[in-house]
This record gives sequence, C-alpha cells and structure tokens, in this order.
Amino acid sequence: MSLDKEASAWKQAIAKDKLTWPQVSNLKYWDEPIAKQYKVESIPATFILDASGKIVAKDLRGPELRAKILELLAK
Repeated sequence: MSLDKEASAWKQAIAKDKLTWPQVSNLKYWDEPIAKQYKVESIPATFILDASGKIVAKDLRGPELRAKILELLAK
C-alpha cells in the first residue's frame, strides 16, 4: 500500500526500484483509509502475516525482521 499522492511519481518509483510485487494506492496520502484502518503512523510500515493471513508482527526492522521471517518459514 502506497501513501503517494501523485500517480506518475509513484509509478516511476515502482519502475526505478524494480518492485515486482503487487502495488496498490488510492493516492490519498495520509488520508488513505487502509493506512488508517491498520494504524500506520510512519513509513515504511511492515506487517508480517502467518499462513492464515493473521498479522503476527508489525514494524520489525533489520535482524528482528529477518528472524521473524525465518521463524515463520520454518513452520
């Protein structure tokens, strides 16, 4: 989910960064309803989901993010 407000800049960033996963945005910046629903207060924000789609961790970085992903993949 992107919090961009300009479609052209957002699409250029996707291309520049060679992002291959699905990208979505309503181009509403901080008024994005999905960001509000999930209480995103800063970007980047990360949500780690288990196999059933349940959020099991939020806003992990660096070694903690890697450890959580490895833990979930081992299950």
